[in-house]
Amino acid sequence: MTTGSNRLDHEVIYGIVEPGSRVLDLGCGEGDLLHLLTKGKGVKAQGVELSEAAIYKCVEKGLSVFHGDIDSGLKDYPDGSFDYVILNQSMQEVKKVDFVIDEALRVGSRVIVGFPNFAYWRARIRLFFKGKTPVTYSLPYRWYNTPNLHFLSISDFKEFCADKGITIESEHFLGKKGTSWFLPNLFALNAVFVIKAGNKVKGG
Repeated sequence: MTTGSNRLDHEVIYGIVEPGSRVLDLGCGEGDLLHLLTKGKGVKAQGVELSEAAIYKCVEKGLSVFHGDIDSGLKDYPDGSFDYVILNQSMQEVKKVDFVIDEALRVGSRVIVGFPNFAYWRARIRLFFKGKTPVTYSLPYRWYNTPNLHFLSISDFKEFCADKGITIESEHFLGKKGTSWFLPNLFALNAVFVIKAGNKVKGG
């Protein structure tokens, strides 16, 4: 089913989320993904966003979004409040990754994490040959204006999950126009993982 979005990560997440689910989107931006999910999947959607300007855009779309900093935690939400918690293109911008992931796993049965892959081959070439911070399709910012606080690769995230005893339920690797399964840590621009609390990590 088409989502009306030209973002591949949104297409992938749309395919993951079950109809009618309870969904919390952390760092939801202007609400494009939540809007897709409410229209197409009938989810019970809620967002958390720091930017007031973005929140106004969400309200225009009819979304329920609270103003908040996800680094401060999700203390207002009881355990297991949501079927899915989404951290798409926002995890690398938070200060306390461990804490935010733990909180997301506490309030959600599953957490969908999407992030740009810093180990993409073009990024490696720029860093190796030019000695400059990489600028790629999925990492379009310069070092001085990037919102990213953490630069991680697909391998880094898998290792993080293994170290924390987090189960990787599914993984999706994205190129510029479609999925990228061949040597994803080298050739994928973005990754989307579905994780849950546990102690057995699929694929190590």
